[in-house]
Amino acid sequence: MAAVYQALHRRASSLVCRLHSTYVRKMRYLNQLKEDDSLCRQARTSGTFYLFHNLSPFLQKVGKKYLVPQLSAAETRQILEKFPEAEQWMEKSVLIGCSDEHRPRFALDLGALDKSVIESELQGSFTDLRKALFVVDGEDSPLLASAQSLLRWHDSHRYCSKTGQPTEKNPAGSKRVCHASGVTYYPQMSPVVIILVSDGSRCLLARQPSFLPGMFTALSGFCDLGENVEEAVRREVAEEVGLEVESLHYSASQHWPFPSSSLMIACHALVGAQQAEISMDTLELEEARWFGLEEIVEGLKREPSSSKQDDGSFLPWFPPKQAIAHQLIREWLQQQTA
Repeated sequence: MAAVYQALHRRASSLVCRLHSTYVRKMRYLNQLKEDDSLCRQARTSGTFYLFHNLSPFLQKVGKKYLVPQLSAAETRQILEKFPEAEQWMEKSVLIGCSDEHRPRFALDLGALDKSVIESELQGSFTDLRKALFVVDGEDSPLLASAQSLLRWHDSHRYCSKTGQPTEKNPAGSKRVCHASGVTYYPQMSPVVIILVSDGSRCLLARQPSFLPGMFTALSGFCDLGENVEEAVRREVAEEVGLEVESLHYSASQHWPFPSSSLMIACHALVGAQQAEISMDTLELEEARWFGLEEIVEGLKREPSSSKQDDGSFLPWFPPKQAIAHQLIREWLQQQTA
């Protein structure tokens, strides 16, 4: 009886979805896959797969472009047949989206397998995500970031924090359950404010010791418990560069997979021109300084490889267009030249 009810429910849901937009239909279908385990397992047989190895996505280089191949279920199985327990590996996949035609997309991390065999078979390589995000097409970057974040979350939540017992992933990977305690765990991400500070005619950019040589970007920091976005912005600017924010406004947001899974909340902040002397927190930052309009224009033109000078020093360059910090800098530039 339950099976009949589920079949009727899916048929009714399908009829209703046809009356809605492509986006609504897609979102409702994805929600069905997350809630209906049997439907999700069935979808895996016709879905496409993005492969990872220890959280590094698989890329193929064609000419000067890097592509993110989507393997069919049959192609993925063909790779896994070279290793033992192939069917169990398919169960480890997680749902990360679907096409407008309702073809599900899954991510699968094969970190326990010999990556050289997979790379040779598919003629590509597993690439560190930090590099991959900046060399693939803009449409692929968010999907890779989301996939890695979800795979990492499952890897770090294999045991219940209450009982210490193993947790079990549902087929879609949208949750994990501890059957001993009945606790259900859902993936989460941490809110981070990223702030472009301006005094009206200049903007402030900084760098940390871990950055690539010459790279400057906007200030950023995690929101503390109990803080709203405005409070987090004001605190971070005060802590890191010793300036007091007079006003701020929201720009946009972006999921960012580093250091784990973060929601970057991008803001512009204005400080008083008469109180714009930087007092840098040397525990957080290596350098922080003001940039004028011409410096910003030139910095946006530079690539990391072209910033090194003959004396070994580096000219400033800024995050690439896939990063929300780049968007903040572009917006500031447009405001100055309007």
